[in-house]
Amino acid sequence: MTQKRKSIIKRALLLLTIIILFFLVFAGRVIYVQVGKEVDGQNLEAMAESRWTTSTTLHGQRGTIYDREGSPLAEEVQSYTVFAVLDEDYESYVENPSKTAEKLAPLIEKDVSELTNMFRKGIEEGKFQIELGSGSKYLSLSKKKKIDELNLPGIYFRTEPKRYYPNQKFASHVLGYTEHDMSEAKMGLELELDENMSPTDGSLSYQRNRQGTPLWNVNEQLVEPEDGEDVYLTIDSNIQTAIEQAMTKVEEQYNPNKMTAIVANAQTGEVLGMGNRPSFNPNEYESITNYTNYAVSDRIEPGSTMKMFTLAAAIEEGVFDGSDTFQSGTYNIGSSTIGDHNNSQGWGQITYDEGLIRSSNVAFAKVALEKLGPERFFKYMNKFGFSERTGIDLPNEANSNLAKPTDLNTAITGFGQSSAVTPIQLLQAATAVANDGEMMTPYIVDKIYNSKEDQYSYEASPESAGNPISEDTATKAREKLEQVVTSEDGTGQPFQIDGIDVAGKTGTAQISDPNGPGYLSGDDQNIFSFIGMAPVDDPSIIVYVAVDRPNLEDTESGSSPVSQIFNPVMKQSLSYLNLSPNDVEEEEVYEEDGVKAESYVDENLDEAVAQLEDRGLAPLTIGDGSTITDQYPTAGEPLIIGEKVFLLTDGEISMPDMTGWSLRDVKRLSTLLELQLDHLGSGYVTDQSVDPGATVQKGGHLTIELQTAAENNSKTKQEQQESDEQKAEQQRE
Repeated sequence: MTQKRKSIIKRALLLLTIIILFFLVFAGRVIYVQVGKEVDGQNLEAMAESRWTTSTTLHGQRGTIYDREGSPLAEEVQSYTVFAVLDEDYESYVENPSKTAEKLAPLIEKDVSELTNMFRKGIEEGKFQIELGSGSKYLSLSKKKKIDELNLPGIYFRTEPKRYYPNQKFASHVLGYTEHDMSEAKMGLELELDENMSPTDGSLSYQRNRQGTPLWNVNEQLVEPEDGEDVYLTIDSNIQTAIEQAMTKVEEQYNPNKMTAIVANAQTGEVLGMGNRPSFNPNEYESITNYTNYAVSDRIEPGSTMKMFTLAAAIEEGVFDGSDTFQSGTYNIGSSTIGDHNNSQGWGQITYDEGLIRSSNVAFAKVALEKLGPERFFKYMNKFGFSERTGIDLPNEANSNLAKPTDLNTAITGFGQSSAVTPIQLLQAATAVANDGEMMTPYIVDKIYNSKEDQYSYEASPESAGNPISEDTATKAREKLEQVVTSEDGTGQPFQIDGIDVAGKTGTAQISDPNGPGYLSGDDQNIFSFIGMAPVDDPSIIVYVAVDRPNLEDTESGSSPVSQIFNPVMKQSLSYLNLSPNDVEEEEVYEEDGVKAESYVDENLDEAVAQLEDRGLAPLTIGDGSTITDQYPTAGEPLIIGEKVFLLTDGEISMPDMTGWSLRDVKRLSTLLELQLDHLGSGYVTDQSVDPGATVQKGGHLTIELQTAAENNSKTKQEQQESDEQKAEQQRE
């Protein structure tokens, strides 16, 4: 018994020892974890933090590009993406795939059978929901409403921001574009100023309980997002619209290979408009065929537009006597012969002034080579800026390719061949002739605004690029260039505009043959151009237009399509920028009939409305109360007769019907109600995201769509036609 007891005691002690060792190891592990807060290399505090803490990204907004008057040309707007829920356990799902596809497919650019198969395949694979392809993304408010009206079970929307260009094919090569989701900028100012316009995202971190409910004010960390900077251009939308309309008309009539047009303020260098063809709609960038902004990236032989600067250089050097005569037709330089543009026939013995009017190549070859000489001639090419880029604030500016200063190259460059320059270099050089000798650097970005700092991070100002000629030379050159337009024999006759004195120079440039040496041959195988300024005495506008290989009628000259762009653009440019007697009268009427807003806050609504109507204003009541709590415009702001005055009352606020409102009035309402406003298009309101009569809360969101009167009329006619067709179909049935 004694031996057996001893054995039992030994086993008990061993078991006790094992238990004590296990306890010590466990206790040590607990102490280690408690002190070190790590298990298998994982930080316990971080694990707990990640389990109970949620972080949300707060997206900043990409900067807007505005024209010179503050109208948006590129902006971030709210869009809609449609998707389908297929799970039968969800409250609403796609119950009938074929019927749903039949109604939905036309609105999302999808084939009915393809969409039906997408639904059925998703159901077979047990998917909860599916995306519906590229045509279902980034939809407009009006498209969303059309889909909503179908009342299709299982069809839902999510909102997401997108980049939107409200004016479609409008200075598209200037603006460039970004991907719809703004993930990447691709070309134009969107790319050039991407760093300025790109936002910085913020974040919101907070703790939540087991059910996922946020714990109020427990370790909440907020990093505010920063919006991108806004860019204001020198572009005038009225002038740009004139360019786009004229170029579209010429494109349809003549089908040229390409075109470019530039309008600039002659005294400051501000680019007021710039257009190209082929063009594109940045909202549909998938279909772009031409990525080149010809105005700054296309290097061409300028043709006879170069004679403007050869003339100015000769006048400046005192070697141009317009009454001197020469034999036109041909001019031999060594083994090479230069001929005039009328098949080298010329016009006999004529003066140099007549040589300018008729655009004689022989005249300006002789002026460049004999009167100026290679050294002086190319010195002026440098002074006029043809040896370096202008530095315009647009991407991918090309540089010139000036020929070597041999005798032959001097003569040929003098009338616009041999050397190649860019349209923007030609325009910059022309500012010296227009601006009394001072050449102005062209620019298109006026200022950049930083909303965080509430100040402009960049403000442009006119910058001189030198004084290649004197004021007296510039005046004499303009007088002679005016004769090119007004003379019966002048090549610039098609560019006469009633009531406007235009000075300028035509150009017919040959095009290098891409398949070998020499130039393209055949009818209309030229670049036809004109660079002109007005009014002659003190030019305020310069317009350059070039049309590459238009399809001309047998009776037409190359100036026909060019003048169809230049003339209306110059006329409208001067009309918008210069005061006319009518403009002055309108301003005086505005001052005489203008009124200032008074304060109606805390006043009785009926009494305030009566007072406003007596003053010729249009009161618009917001809310169903009887006492005014706020107003817009505020007291002291100038108003014109008939202008809306918004009166906010102390009752429940409901949304008015804004159909036909201007964007300006909608912005005023949004300011008053503290609404976040998104707008698509231009013109007048045709659609609104908050229905008329719906209750509105301050700080909410409002999206509107606008259309011009022409667009709206076209849409109305189309809808009426569709309605008539439906009625006719019903009658046949």
